[in-house]
Amino acid sequence: MDALQAIFTRRSIRQFKSDAVSEQDLETILRAAMSAPSAGNAQEWHFVCITDRATLARIPAIQPHSRMLLEAPLAILVCAEVGREKHEGFWPQDCAAATQNILLAAHALGLGACWMGLHPRVTWRDGIATLLGVPTGVLPLALVAIGHPKALKDPAERFDPARIHREHW
Repeated sequence: MDALQAIFTRRSIRQFKSDAVSEQDLETILRAAMSAPSAGNAQEWHFVCITDRATLARIPAIQPHSRMLLEAPLAILVCAEVGREKHEGFWPQDCAAATQNILLAAHALGLGACWMGLHPRVTWRDGIATLLGVPTGVLPLALVAIGHPKALKDPAERFDPARIHREHW
């Protein structure tokens, strides 16, 4: 699958088969995440890979829009070690770019994925950090559910020329 096809056909998947994600696919996804751009090339991201069913089952009590983790065989927590930032305050953008790469890589590999936000909801962010033992100075941005989709979704056409402005608003 080429890059544009992956971008135009990627959809959020919330229902998964129980099959595990292979270690090879997981490494490819993480390599894609770490290929994202970051402000000042700081690469302040860290990733927590979660496959333990008991841990995945506890997450919806913290982040209420994460019930797909009751089926997903894998979740990746995307975090930033803020002390590594070269340009203060840019960690959410850096981690968002890594998260988008995770989504696109999973899709290109034939997997499904769904982005679940944590930041800026402090209770969600801190709750997940506590559950997963994330150290002080590392802030979670998002969780991504990943697995083999139960069903595929048709591409969504989201292009809207009314939202394009040239030279000025």
